[in-house]
Amino acid sequence: MNDDIPFDARIVEAKIKWARQGRKPYPPPTSSRKDRLPPGQHEARGWPVLDLGITPTVTPETFRLDVTGLVDRPRSFTFDDLMALPQTEDVSDFHCVTTWSTFDNRWAGIRFRDLCRDVGPKASAAFVTFGSYDGYTTNLPFDACVDDDVLIVHAWNGRPLERVHGGPFRMIVPKRYAWKSAKWLRSVEFHADDRPGFWEVRGYSNTAFPFDDDRFSS
Repeated sequence: MNDDIPFDARIVEAKIKWARQGRKPYPPPTSSRKDRLPPGQHEARGWPVLDLGITPTVTPETFRLDVTGLVDRPRSFTFDDLMALPQTEDVSDFHCVTTWSTFDNRWAGIRFRDLCRDVGPKASAAFVTFGSYDGYTTNLPFDACVDDDVLIVHAWNGRPLERVHGGPFRMIVPKRYAWKSAKWLRSVEFHADDRPGFWEVRGYSNTAFPFDDDRFSS
């Protein structure tokens, strides 16, 4: 985690307060698809934009993704390098801890497990840290990253991923709250030990399962 990045202090403090309180009053579900809404969620219109007050400018020409740590073949990927990996499409729902959800998002990108095939994680690589161009970090167990639906995405609903949503590349981890899906992806590091990221050290859950209402640490 990079504490030198000038995140918007008001946003950060407001969310830390939320985590300390443990709950916010939930709006009632507003979707006819209530069976797909995790506890405390409501269906959003469109795709709301959330960040920490920083929107990096990263172009396909300047993009780099550094993959380091416990891998056999550390590598710095360019935009074209990632686009040369096997491409896939997947449809999934997206759940933000701020209580909104979006349904049936059509993503295009690279399965994280296909990136893993390229770099060769070592047997001791039990955890992954994702870093962003805005200095943000988040963490996941390695096993959670190699599901079929975990993608490094460059397109949403048939269009290139917009800058405000994390373009040119971001993570999508549908089975976890959205703060685990790092925007403006800049680095991937494999570890033997777990290393909580930006929100995880500020009171948010380390596991972040939406259907368990798993928002905050105890």
